[in-house]
Amino acid sequence: MLGFPANNFGAQEPGTNEEIKTFCSRKYNVTFPMYSKISVAGADKAPLYQFLTDKQANPATGGEIKWNFTKFLVDREGKVAARFESPVKPESPEVAAAIEKALSGSPR
Repeated sequence: MLGFPANNFGAQEPGTNEEIKTFCSRKYNVTFPMYSKISVAGADKAPLYQFLTDKQANPATGGEIKWNFTKFLVDREGKVAARFESPVKPESPEVAAAIEKALSGSPR
């Protein structure tokens, strides 16, 4: 897992990168890498999120980010295997099943 904080939704991430990392670690017990704050929507959308949300490149998972904590599963070839909206927790059975499916279809 990788985290990319964004301040695109209700100004929920106004702090510095270090403040956001500290908050996520304390509030949500985040232990995965947290990257610098980026934009995930709008005219200044980061290239990563331009790809992840591109409906032409990813018809099944593309589309604009609706709110913070949207999650994407990317396979070993760099293809988007699944998308999970904010309410879906990373430890949910739905995410685990998608990871298992992606692993079973990828070369080891």
